[in-house]
Amino acid sequence: MKRHLVGLLLGTEEDWPSAFETLMRRMGPVRAGAGEEHGFDVERITIEPFDLRDRPRYDLVIDRLAYWYYVPREWLKKVALMDDVYLLNSPFTFQSMEKHAAYCAMMRLGLKVPDTVLVPFKNPPEHAKWAYTAAKYNQPFDLDAIAERMGFPLFMKPYDGGAWVGVTYIKDRAGLRAAYDQSGQRLMHLQKAVEGYDVFARALSIGAETMVMKFRPELPMHDRYEVAHDFLTPEIGDEVVTISRLVNAFFRWEFNSCENLIAGSQVHPIDYANACPDVSLTSLHYYFPWAIAALARWTVFTAVTGRRSNLDLDTAQYFAIADREDLSYGEKLGAYRRLADDYFETDRYLDFCASRLGHLDEVVLEWVDGPDFDALLVDTVRATYPEAEQDRFVAHFRGLVGLWVRDTKAAQPA
Repeated sequence: MKRHLVGLLLGTEEDWPSAFETLMRRMGPVRAGAGEEHGFDVERITIEPFDLRDRPRYDLVIDRLAYWYYVPREWLKKVALMDDVYLLNSPFTFQSMEKHAAYCAMMRLGLKVPDTVLVPFKNPPEHAKWAYTAAKYNQPFDLDAIAERMGFPLFMKPYDGGAWVGVTYIKDRAGLRAAYDQSGQRLMHLQKAVEGYDVFARALSIGAETMVMKFRPELPMHDRYEVAHDFLTPEIGDEVVTISRLVNAFFRWEFNSCENLIAGSQVHPIDYANACPDVSLTSLHYYFPWAIAALARWTVFTAVTGRRSNLDLDTAQYFAIADREDLSYGEKLGAYRRLADDYFETDRYLDFCASRLGHLDEVVLEWVDGPDFDALLVDTVRATYPEAEQDRFVAHFRGLVGLWVRDTKAAQPA
């Protein structure tokens, strides 16, 4: 049997890593097309000095840490460049292609990103050359005039931020000045708000799979993902999936979420560079089993088939479509989707899952419907909420997970 070691590069998370480890154990060996069996071990990666010529033990690494912790980020670059370790996600594009670059690229491709302006620092960076450079080259600007041209309401948000940190909804000049004053040395975007939108759709993509969920950002985290089916028309739903897959294929991201506001028939992507997308049990709840199963399926597929990481972006093939004036927006989306499906080997992946991982759905259902998953749920709630609220939230999440179990059983063939 050929064994594969999967590394988890983690910060403070415990729930989904424990779930992933459990599912990979329960899954058992997987047989390749030639008949060879493949087994999987999962290990949490520790951080220590590393020799650039050391050979890593891992076949694949799921990274949830390097977007802010630079020691493991540099280790990931080393194992990608020197050792062909498969990475979820690329440390190269998440370092250089943050939200600002992602906006630029997707605007070039014609997506309906709201009007966005990058504004200079409110407070100067601490650099010896700042005063001279600013006096000689920085142009004065009127922030109020920029906002008036764009039109209120607006959002001010960090050009490279995440987790909604530093995001401010701005209704007028007073709010604009207050938000800018508070931004300090952070580089900020002003972005036109999409007022009166019908649906906030958040799409979580793991490899060649995407789950589109109805998101309610105004509610507490445990209530933000509404359990809702068919809340988008088939056409709009397909567009949301296409945008999510396009973003990931373009930047070589394989574990990412994409936020879209739907207003009428228009889909406006507003945030789609998430190096550490939300996969917490206490937020995804109903959708958590799908996320862990999708992560297991993609991990197994990449290892068993010998899929290689591709560090070359090859953006020209996307821009060649974007620049064609004879194609409609819908035709361009279709062409982008074909490129994305080629990158993710979608047809090959679906065939692999059907022929090699057909048992996994039953494994997931038995696990989620059993005592081990319930113990994970209880432990997660106890680690997340104050003692006085724990009974309430245990019942809350048991109800939502129980709904997933009932829906899954009902969907099984008689």
